[in-house]
Amino acid sequence: MSPRLRRAALVLGTALLAVSVGAQNNVPLVRFVPFVSGLEGVTTLTHAGDGSGRLYATLQGGQVRVIQNGRVRAAPFLDVSNRTSAGGERGLLGLAFDPNYKTNRRLYVHYTDRGGDTVLARYTATPDFARADPASAKTLFTAQQPFANHNGGQLAFGPDGFLYLGLGDGGSGGDPQGNGQKLGTPLGKILRFDVRGDAAKPAPGNPFLNRQGANPNIWAYGLRNPWRFSFDRATGDLIIADVGQNSFEEVNRQPRASKGGENYGWRIREARTCYDADICRTQGLTDPVLQYGRDEGQSITGGYVYRGGAIPALKGQYVFADFGSGNVWASRMGGQTWSKARIGNVQNPSTFGEDEAGELYVAEYGTGRILRLSR
Repeated sequence: MSPRLRRAALVLGTALLAVSVGAQNNVPLVRFVPFVSGLEGVTTLTHAGDGSGRLYATLQGGQVRVIQNGRVRAAPFLDVSNRTSAGGERGLLGLAFDPNYKTNRRLYVHYTDRGGDTVLARYTATPDFARADPASAKTLFTAQQPFANHNGGQLAFGPDGFLYLGLGDGGSGGDPQGNGQKLGTPLGKILRFDVRGDAAKPAPGNPFLNRQGANPNIWAYGLRNPWRFSFDRATGDLIIADVGQNSFEEVNRQPRASKGGENYGWRIREARTCYDADICRTQGLTDPVLQYGRDEGQSITGGYVYRGGAIPALKGQYVFADFGSGNVWASRMGGQTWSKARIGNVQNPSTFGEDEAGELYVAEYGTGRILRLSR
């Protein structure tokens, strides 16, 4: 056999071995294909559910940009850069479109204002849906932030039609104010709002709605900095990725049938391990379904349960990543503890996005690229 043929055979054999090992370990073979570029600092990637095929990317600096037919529109859909203080963990952090967007044209944003506090605001799109009308801005909810980090960020409508907002514990390190466990503050919580009227009201059935001294918007608590949560479009389960402190990153699952009120443990515990030994207990705490240590990463980026059709082997698995290491994993969901398998590596993955068909995308924070997951 000639040297050229031997090299070709070696390459082919290596490729076949990789496929074989992937199949044996039941690890999906996934490619990360460049989709668009030029969007640095992407914090959210979502769709409007209106059949348009558009994707919307929020940039930390304050713009919402439209991606259509594989191109980024030149004009911003919305620009709140004059309202927000961007940098570090502050800026434009969340975007969600009303389930009735096609008829009421409403969308919601979460940003850090010029004073460093959290704002949930509603905008209305123009009749042609080309942009959000800046004059339609209405502030629905605010929360004071004691420090510049742990602002959380995610906004999403649940299968119940209510708007969910994730907020971190208020920042610094180690939750010095104990906000994660305090029911009187919205910090360190998942909040749930009813926005069907002209205001953001506590959603009916919120678990602490009638408890004296508790914030009525709280849906779940004991979170450090939930950087991306999502609802499984097939089951309605809520999957929350929570950024850790010193040792562990974690993923929490709340079944659709839950009545809310789960305590995910921060700062009593970090993942399943005691953080504050003086108050450490397990009674009443909900364990994470998945955790990983500093040997694999140091800042989790939550994703989605894949329900698309382009990658059959990935179907029904939770896809997420780590901002620090760039590792991307797929997790098979089942039982109280989930396993995970590494399916790739990208540069500083800041957020995942799901299009209307359930296909997944991931944004690289510094390069400005958005990649599409493919087989």
